[in-house]
Amino acid sequence: MKTVPALLLLGANLGRRADTLARAVAALRRLPGVRVTQVSRLYETAPVGPSDRPYLNQALRIETSRTPMGLLIEAKILEAAAGRRPGPRWDARVLDADLIAYGREKIRTPWLTVPHPLAHARAFALAPLAEVAPDWRLRGGTIAARLAALKPGPDAVRLAPRR
Repeated sequence: MKTVPALLLLGANLGRRADTLARAVAALRRLPGVRVTQVSRLYETAPVGPSDRPYLNQALRIETSRTPMGLLIEAKILEAAAGRRPGPRWDARVLDADLIAYGREKIRTPWLTVPHPLAHARAFALAPLAEVAPDWRLRGGTIAARLAALKPGPDAVRLAPRR
């Protein structure tokens, strides 16, 4: 069966954040049609939006035989299993799972946009993504180059302390 490389970004800023991300990675490793090939370290980042709780973020590079919509559905299942409930945009979350890129495909539907429309400009996404896919091109530049070009700002990113 043909597989496609893809990038996922996980984030959590409620509860036991590192444990939540570890459970999500483990669930993805068990998912049929998904092979996790790389996992970044954990990064602690300032929240975007009204929340005052810092996030832990982590990127995964996978090989998958699932469709982009199939991955989106699995991401929403992971979020619900972790306890996420619908709420305001950019509100605090027990788990956020985003499909950042799916091969070289460009997808725009009411439910899914790939590549992710904002990942290329956000340090909290680029720092962990640069660990697993520095040469992957997002919106005209490599992830590593986009990260290097970001100016320091309020969305500071640092490696999370080891547990």
